[in-house]
Order: sequence, then C-alpha cells, then structure tokens
Amino acid sequence: MKVSEIRVLYADTDQMGVVNNVNYLRWFEIGRAEWLRARGKSYKEIEASGCQLPVVEANLRYHAPARYDDICEIFAAPSNVRAASAVFDYQITRKSDGQKLVSGSTRHACIDGSGRVRRFPEELVALLNKED
Repeated sequence: MKVSEIRVLYADTDQMGVVNNVNYLRWFEIGRAEWLRARGKSYKEIEASGCQLPVVEANLRYHAPARYDDICEIFAAPSNVRAASAVFDYQITRKSDGQKLVSGSTRHACIDGSGRVRRFPEELVALLNKED
C-alpha cells in the first residue's frame, strides 16, 4: 500500500549525486509511521499505551539509484505479526517511471518501558493484521 511520497533533497545525496543508503531506513520509518497513522494510530499513541517498537533487524536491497529532485513513493505494510514481534515490508519507487529503487523489511520487537519483551496489545495485533 502506498503511504507516502518524498522528494529527494540535495542533502540526501552523496558526491555521486545518488541518495545515500542511510536515507532509505529513514524513509522506511516514514512508511511505517504513515501506514499506522492512515489507520488512526500514531507511534506516539502506541508508546503512550506502554508499547515500544524498536527495529531489531533491517534488510535492504538496492535495485536502482534515486537522485536529487526525484519524487519517490513509499509503499509499506506489516507482515508476519507474532505475539511480540512484527515485520514491515517496504518498496520505494520513483514516481516518474515506476522504477523500483529499494525493497526491504524491518523486524520490530514489542517492549515495555524498561526494555523487556512484552506481547502486543490485542488492539495493536488487530490493527497490524487488518487487511486493506
């Protein structure tokens, strides 16, 4: 599901004029946050309920470079939701030609305020498993 668009800023690029790879993880975070927000739940609300979702694993595959001033579309959706962890899958494409730029995933643990693993609240499990 498309959740956001972002325009590549000059500051996002390296000396070769290509988006620096670290930016894609930030764009994945935008995708996660916007996916949740589109379903009526913000990260801030999730954290207020006593559940934090740190990234415990990240995978990225680069398909083509994004460059300055490209408009990129971020697609994100959860998968593999378990009792205390979930995976978000991503794809980032260039809007002008639909070229796939990056695909990947992040795995998130559910922890409490003191860093101990906890089960997802039932409401969050239902939200993450909700089909579009």
